[in-house]
Amino acid sequence: MPSRRELLRYASAGAAGSTFPALALTAAPADPWDRAAEIARTVQPPRFPDRDFNVADYGAAGDGRTLDTDAIARAVDACHQAGGGRVVIPAGMFLTGAVHLKSGVNLHVTAGATLLFSTDPKHYPIVFTRWEGIELMNYSPLIYAHRQKNIAITGAGTLDGQGGDQHWWHWKGPWRGTVGTGWREGMPDQRPARARLFKMAEDNVPVDQRVFGDGDYLRPSFIQPYDCDNVLIEGVKLRRSPFWQIHPVLCRNLTVRGVDVLGHGPNNDGCDPESVDGAVIEHCTFDTGDDCIAINSGRNADGRRLAAPSQNILIRDCRMKEGHGGVVIGSQISGGVRWIFTERCV
Repeated sequence: MPSRRELLRYASAGAAGSTFPALALTAAPADPWDRAAEIARTVQPPRFPDRDFNVADYGAAGDGRTLDTDAIARAVDACHQAGGGRVVIPAGMFLTGAVHLKSGVNLHVTAGATLLFSTDPKHYPIVFTRWEGIELMNYSPLIYAHRQKNIAITGAGTLDGQGGDQHWWHWKGPWRGTVGTGWREGMPDQRPARARLFKMAEDNVPVDQRVFGDGDYLRPSFIQPYDCDNVLIEGVKLRRSPFWQIHPVLCRNLTVRGVDVLGHGPNNDGCDPESVDGAVIEHCTFDTGDDCIAINSGRNADGRRLAAPSQNILIRDCRMKEGHGGVVIGSQISGGVRWIFTERCV
């Protein structure tokens, strides 16, 4: 559990809003699709120095049993301190808790590599995050970054969240989905904490007092860059997410390209850009238990308080194999939405 000083620091960061300027685009053109072309030109992935930091060199075992969280963190720190590069996950199975990215780090998961995320909630420290459109302190997303620049997750490897009827999914409670969650009457679930969080937001309770975690059953997102600039997620396979899968919040200049997202658990949305300004989502495959792509900008009072719309988003050449909706606006959309373009998606 973080100290009160840490809680206040996180909460103050959230209240202050974005630390980076909005995407610089021209005024609305006569033909709206001219703006889509401008988004495609303006949104560009970050570049990284030609330096590799292999996690095995920092003590990672890659045997699927040894917890490699600390070794991966050491590689991330070394890469960041050196001015950036690739943190390489080689072939093997690397059991880990939360991975926190820092500026200049490209987490590169090679073909034949799997990041196997622990099912122990204790391996996901409490951080400042958003959950269903509301700010709070809760379990860290499996891969998380807060106020970082030039970060990426790339490669042909697999990210396995290990969600299933034994872990994470039963926290949902009753659910009429396509797969079983393992929840049975009498088991604890998210409903009391969810109702408490929603009331806190409507009552304008300060974020540093919205502290959740052990015993609250609010599942973490899979990937969440929060208030980050220049973000790339490319090529990786996402499997068995506990909750929302790709959930960028308050990011600018975001590229999601060529990812393969498969997850039929409860709330397994494929990609949920929330209060994002400037994004290209392209050449992705979504096979999900909820919406393939859902554009969000905060729920109810929190969304109106933050007033950060999702805007300047281009979605193209994606395959939506299964999901509640292909490209959906909302339902957490109180901060507004504009300039969303979709083409050649099937």
